[in-house]
Amino acid sequence: MDFPLPPFPTIPSLHAAYEGGLDPRAVVTAAYRRLAEIDDPGIFLALVPEEEALAAAEALGAFDPQAKPLWGVPFAVKDNIDVAGLPTTAACPDFAFTPTETAPAVARLLAAGAILIGKTNLDQFATGLVGVRTPYPVPRNAIDPAYVPGGSSSGSAVAVSHGIVAFALGTDTAGSGRVPAGLNNVVGLKPSLGAVSSRGMLPACRTLDTLSVFAGTVADADAAFRVMAGFDPADPWSRPLPVAPVPAGLPPGLRLGVPDAAGLRFGGDPLSETAFAATLADLEGIAGQAAPVDVAPMFAVAGLLYDGPWVAERYAAIRDVMESRPEILHATTRAVIGSAIRHAAADAFAGLYRLTDLRRAADAVWSRVDVLCVPTYPRPQTRAALEADPIGPNSELGTYTNFVNLLDWCALAVPGRARDDGFPAGITLIGPRGADGLLAALGARLHAASAERIGASRAPVPPVQDGPARALPGEIELVVVGAHLSGLPLNHELTGRGARFLRAAETAPEYRLHALPGGPPKRPGLVRVGEGGGAIATEVWALPPAAFGEFVAGIPAPLGIGTVRLADGTAPKGFLCEAAGLVGATDITGFGGWRRYMEKAAA
Repeated sequence: MDFPLPPFPTIPSLHAAYEGGLDPRAVVTAAYRRLAEIDDPGIFLALVPEEEALAAAEALGAFDPQAKPLWGVPFAVKDNIDVAGLPTTAACPDFAFTPTETAPAVARLLAAGAILIGKTNLDQFATGLVGVRTPYPVPRNAIDPAYVPGGSSSGSAVAVSHGIVAFALGTDTAGSGRVPAGLNNVVGLKPSLGAVSSRGMLPACRTLDTLSVFAGTVADADAAFRVMAGFDPADPWSRPLPVAPVPAGLPPGLRLGVPDAAGLRFGGDPLSETAFAATLADLEGIAGQAAPVDVAPMFAVAGLLYDGPWVAERYAAIRDVMESRPEILHATTRAVIGSAIRHAAADAFAGLYRLTDLRRAADAVWSRVDVLCVPTYPRPQTRAALEADPIGPNSELGTYTNFVNLLDWCALAVPGRARDDGFPAGITLIGPRGADGLLAALGARLHAASAERIGASRAPVPPVQDGPARALPGEIELVVVGAHLSGLPLNHELTGRGARFLRAAETAPEYRLHALPGGPPKRPGLVRVGEGGGAIATEVWALPPAAFGEFVAGIPAPLGIGTVRLADGTAPKGFLCEAAGLVGATDITGFGGWRRYMEKAAA
């Protein structure tokens, strides 16, 4: 069966076709045919022989998306990630070697039924955000070849944008999983550091590196990420982070932040400025008005990456090459990494101290907003501009990306409104560590809202389902009534443990709510009284059992956890208060809930 791939072969569309009898070998054949038709020799540095990919498709057996959630889905891997039997070059042919083991993250994808097509081009040793620092042919930007494809994961983003593969792996140290996504109008997911094993990935800055995912939709990027994610005890940089499922709905009171006037930088490009404003308006239509945020601390952190001692970490990653074979490097790569010699060991400690100070200031933003919304890049850069200046345009592209990994945050680049000239100008959603699920929920809604108006986009966006949600098997529902509500001061104690918002609900009309003495923050006391009670507004969140136990262990008296009867007929565990703790408390039942009481008190 001849199967013409859609512009973006999404996982749901492929699985629907497989359910209808499509042979996955036809999809493999179509992927190789599409690559030949595009005729861009810069996308891939190594291809899996087509007959081997066909054999992998045949070996999948009967269609079973439950056992293999990526069954028959073609994908690609950036060529600084090991795949047994294929050379790893990092875009440096004299450095190349052929690994005997496959990186664990890639192995997880293969075990889930994904079919590898090949390994993609990159800025040499993942040093750059432009995609042109390679001795091989430069991948052509999929939207307009006059512009750079973005780096360092250039080939992966271009392969997805052309629909050769459904998703592709990149890496991200300073924005390499986000800038190429924006420049090629696809989704770029940069996970929380340590959520995905980095074994088998050549390091750029080992303390900052993570694998990333490019895909045509947020849902597909998230699906690949969740297959890869998991603690790897053999990787010293892996962390047992709870990866919460994407919430079915957005938490009420979700707080958006956007750089203030001084923090919005477009390089004097009105087309990019207008496009970002239009995308932000779409986002505000989904989640409410964004508050201006001072991003000066973030920009100061970004300055440490290349102007501070972290460039020495790149030197350490390829020290043998720098000191014994520097001539094998691309001239710009050698110049950038070679600048590390001006830093002494004392400078590294000074940089760490400076980062610690700035991180405290930057992290304060999460007390005021839940998601920070920034341009993915200030403006696109042309290949001609890079030929004239190999450094300046690269630095500008990292304006809104360089600080994220240094601050241990997660990020999601999403296509937004196009510029008036038709070129994409994406938006990036940033959250604290562990907020990956929340970013995916918001990003999918933004992509859906903007898709009709994105002139250069060909991305089919699946509908987003809202409505009541329940915990998944293995999760515990928790009812919160006060400062742990979304957008309030203690909500981070939930999100930081991987909790996900499920639903807003009222209690059965048999509770009274009290404002307890003390604080800040002020705390509520919910007491079941039966007759004479009222319906109290709550939120229901879901936590993994270990996170639930850790959270409950920190609850101070007179509060505790009991069973809360809700008006929707469920009875999850939730906050309750001992009657003895109500001495000096104020009965606020008449307000209907803590959020309304706090709004009234503030007024």
